[in-house]
Amino acid sequence: MAANFPPSIFLMAGALLVPFLNGRARNWYTILLPAAAFCLIWQMETGLSWHIHLFDHELTLLRVDRLSRVFGYIFTLNACAAFVYAFYLRSSLQHMAAIIYVGSSLGVVFAGDLISLYLFWETMAVSSTFLILARKSKKALEAGMRYILVHVAGGLLLLAGIFMHISRTGSIEFAAMGDPNWASYLILIGFLVNAAAPPLSAWLPDAYPEATVTGGVILSAYTTKTAVYTLVRGFPGWEILIWVGCIMTIYGIIYALLENDMRRILAYSIINQVGFMVTGIGIGTMISLNGSVAHAFCHIIYKSLLWMSAGSVLYMTGKSRCTDLGGLYKTMPWTLIFGAVGALSISAFPGTSGFTSKSLIIDGAVHVHLMWVWLVLEIASAGVFLHAGIKFPYFVFFAKDKGLRPGETNLPMLFAMGFMSLLCILLGVYPEPLYALLPYQVHYQAYTINHVVAQFQLLMFSALVFFLLLPLLKRTETVSIDTDWLYRKGLKFCMAVITGLLSRTESRCERVFVHIIPETLSRFTQRPLTAVVISCMKIMGKGQSAVDRFREQRGPEIATFGPIGLPVFLSLMFLFWLFLFFGF
Repeated sequence: MAANFPPSIFLMAGALLVPFLNGRARNWYTILLPAAAFCLIWQMETGLSWHIHLFDHELTLLRVDRLSRVFGYIFTLNACAAFVYAFYLRSSLQHMAAIIYVGSSLGVVFAGDLISLYLFWETMAVSSTFLILARKSKKALEAGMRYILVHVAGGLLLLAGIFMHISRTGSIEFAAMGDPNWASYLILIGFLVNAAAPPLSAWLPDAYPEATVTGGVILSAYTTKTAVYTLVRGFPGWEILIWVGCIMTIYGIIYALLENDMRRILAYSIINQVGFMVTGIGIGTMISLNGSVAHAFCHIIYKSLLWMSAGSVLYMTGKSRCTDLGGLYKTMPWTLIFGAVGALSISAFPGTSGFTSKSLIIDGAVHVHLMWVWLVLEIASAGVFLHAGIKFPYFVFFAKDKGLRPGETNLPMLFAMGFMSLLCILLGVYPEPLYALLPYQVHYQAYTINHVVAQFQLLMFSALVFFLLLPLLKRTETVSIDTDWLYRKGLKFCMAVITGLLSRTESRCERVFVHIIPETLSRFTQRPLTAVVISCMKIMGKGQSAVDRFREQRGPEIATFGPIGLPVFLSLMFLFWLFLFFGF
């Protein structure tokens, strides 16, 4: 236990050395740092350690168990591959932000209390924003600002729930929540914001495609998966998550099929895949929770592979829209092959990792007789093959040849994609090592005749539907309106309305307090009754001409009250006040 050291602190402290390294030394350092963190997690002993006393509470920075360890393995393994992919990069800012982002994600995974979890949670939001801003385009700047605002709002909801939970229970331990209450619901919503659950999901397809080539690869792996981890830890068996997850699976498919940009297709696909995991968490049985964790593990691998493939195309061509691409199989064959492996994996093709993880969740629904959930997940599986398994590689690498001849991408990118492809196939052919890492000891056999035949039938039907409906699936220069419209356009309208109201309020206040009241007081000191009548006329909306006529007709008569009227009036008011005060 004494040898345990938080991998989060190890990585975040190591990130501070990045600016002092140059060239290849920096690139090798960023690869070896998460590799060392992987070894650190491998040798850590199960239990709680690294306690810090803060505000009469004991923070636990390191909780090692089967659940945290499996997420720690895949987070560091993916980071190694991502930094190999980014070996061409010379930006110390991106490397530093990425390492802090990975380190803070590990901090969430190994946190044993809600306060330290929240601190790492917000560090994730800030550090990941720099991976979007690093692209240095107008769209990236705007998307980055929206991204951080959404996550700050989600973080505030999480913080409010944590405070209410501590006030209610007196404990900061992060464990499975009991009966639903306001505190647990606020914490749940805070987690679901990071999970990109509709209608709080538009930040993901808005921001991730605007990130840098390598930033998109890294972003695809951590924010949503840390949310999955927190849901597994804190909300297993909550029935509402079944509904949320099923909605996510269908929502992601619909928007991915409508989308034209290849990286936005993959972004919506993340929502779809996380929906499978959230559904498994809501079911809450040991097999379904194992399925959610296994699917998160495999999803990080094949989704990073897909983003690497798309990133390589963007890096070589400078284009991201499907209508601008096509015919790249001629000059980017290896990128096509590796991207195809990722596409087959996300489609749960037998022999790939997606098949051995997704079937756990679907069988979990069958075991508890949730047949409607099983039906939704099967429909969603068919939709995944449509948009990610066929549409993405078809429109990017085949379809209509646009005459692009960029050549193959660089060797580090190809090596990283080859490594992730190998993992997809290994975990698909031999999933037992992954099953052994899962939180619960459940014997499961993915390769049965029924599973394999049913999956092949589903995939063939999806392929048939795709090519029959190909004319309808061809994308044009269109924009799909998502819920981000509310804060991209709707907030501008709200700001215009509020600004107009404030402007009118300001002008009226200026008229009343700068002009009317001083002028009235000035006249009141000379002709009290005349001033009162004129003020009443102005309040009633009488025009200046009416006021002038009143002055001409009544002014001389009332003016006889004269300046001496003010002291008399004030004296009478003072005597009246004395009578009220002392008379009773």
